[in-house]
Parts: sequence; C-alpha cells; structure tokens
Amino acid sequence: MEKEDPGLYDYWPYVNRPKITWPGGARLAFWVAPNIEYYELDPPANPSRKAWARPAPDVVPYAQRDYGNRVGHWRMMEIMDRYGVRGSVSLNVAVCDHHPEIIDACKERGWEFFSHGIYNTRYCYGMDEAQERAIIEDAFETVEKHTAQKIAGWLAPALTHTERTMDLLAEYGVKYTCDLFCDDQPQPVKVESGRFISIPYSLEMNDIIVYNVQRQAPRRYAEMLKANFDQLYEEGAESGTVMCIPLHAYAVGTPHRIDAFAEALDYITSHDGVWVTTGREIADYYLEHHYDDAVSAIAAHNAGR
Repeated sequence: MEKEDPGLYDYWPYVNRPKITWPGGARLAFWVAPNIEYYELDPPANPSRKAWARPAPDVVPYAQRDYGNRVGHWRMMEIMDRYGVRGSVSLNVAVCDHHPEIIDACKERGWEFFSHGIYNTRYCYGMDEAQERAIIEDAFETVEKHTAQKIAGWLAPALTHTERTMDLLAEYGVKYTCDLFCDDQPQPVKVESGRFISIPYSLEMNDIIVYNVQRQAPRRYAEMLKANFDQLYEEGAESGTVMCIPLHAYAVGTPHRIDAFAEALDYITSHDGVWVTTGREIADYYLEHHYDDAVSAIAAHNAGR
C-alpha cells in the first residue's frame, strides 16, 4: 500500500497553536539564503535525472551558472551588506575547493554555512545508505575545514533526497531542514532519534522559480517579496512567523534584477519588529523556546481527532 503522506510531520492547523515569540518581541524572523552552487560541465550520470537538457558539453547553462560565482555573488553580497543582512549559505560544499574566495568573503561577514550537497549536478535519487552517509560526512568535514563551522541545516542537492534522509540528518546532529515547504512557522519533523525541525524556505519567493518558472519581471518580484512580507508581518503580531528569501546569484545578481532585491531589503529592514537573522539562529531559538510546546500541542490535536 502506498503512503498517503510523507510521514515526516502531522497535520496541524495554522490556528490555535501555542504562541511563538521571537527575540526582542519581534513579529517576524527574516533570513536570506543565497544558494552558492557548483554545476559540473559533464557530471556522472544519474539514472533518474539528467543534469543538462542537451548532450554534454552543454556550455550555455554551465556558463550562465558560472556567472553567479564570478559576478552575481559579489553584487548580491554588496546589497546585503548595505542593509545589514547576513546570509545563510545553502552551499554546494565543493565550492570550498573550487572558489575559496567566495567562502572567505562570506566568512568575513559572519555568514552561516549549511549544506546543499556536494555538487548541484549530483542527485540523491537511488542512493543507498552508505552513499548518503558519505555525502553528509563530506559536507560536515569540508565545511568545518574551510569555515570552522559545524553545519546546522540542510537543503538537499537539487531538492533530491531519499526516504532515510531526515533520519540520517538528525542522527548526525543537523538541526533543521529546508526541504519541507509545508508551513510559515518552524515545525517538528518526525525522525528516529533526536530533535529535528523544518524551517520555512519558500519556493514561492525563490528567485529561480519567480524568474525562470513563473517568468516574472524584476519589478514584479519586488512586489511579491513585499506583499509576502506584509502578510507574514501582520500575522506575526499574533504569533511569530518566518520569511525566507532563497537566492541564486546567477539570477538575482544580474544588472537588471539587482535593484528589485535591494528594494525588497530596504522595505523589509525598515520595519520595527523584524528579527534579521540566520537559519541557525532561528533553529536554536525555536528548539530552546518552542519545540516542546509544539510537540505537545500536536499530540493533543491528534488525540482529539
């Protein structure tokens, strides 16, 4: 019999939950997650998915993504500096070896590093447990070697994972996943051991989705980000919410799009009651102050169904 749902979390209505309070009485926890990625020109084949649409070497999409690391990242970083926003880097950890200059620039700014796999052209489809463990261990070792940070978060490479991924992450001490898009507040995730949560990471506010899938203009992206913020900010007066802007420097960092991002940051950071933070800090605060209440409330809700 096929599963009716992923089995990673329980249904929990958005109303009548225990109140979330953020540091300083903030309504909304705001974080920005630049995806700093490395795409191989001719990666090993995965039987379930091709890395590039055309035969290798497909230089055009490779070079477009390379633009992000060469140019777009530096432009994006300048805007974030302007508004005092630290990044939480969704990192293909191979970037540490390929482009250490980028890693050093992020370190200088006190940015967080969490794992987005090794390369964005290597997928988890069909992996056995040993292969998946090797990816997790590589991520921990590489990030700690180059940044002295222990990774706290995970976004699967190209959003690909297996049925055992969440259990393995919790076993290795990862605190949060960005791979579940089910809520506007952090959520407990069911794992075999440990305490593990999902932090909101929005596909709807993701620049690649907006620009490459929805094909919206930059001015529309700025409007969407501000409208998304306005709604979450209003709801955050009752119970704290989370807003994430996931970014890719080869999209948001192009000359004709960068001002839309700057406009959104200017708007969001001009409001009182916004905790401008990182994924790690959100996870740590929620786990300490709200996780146990959430688990109890979910159990009580299920008992009454």
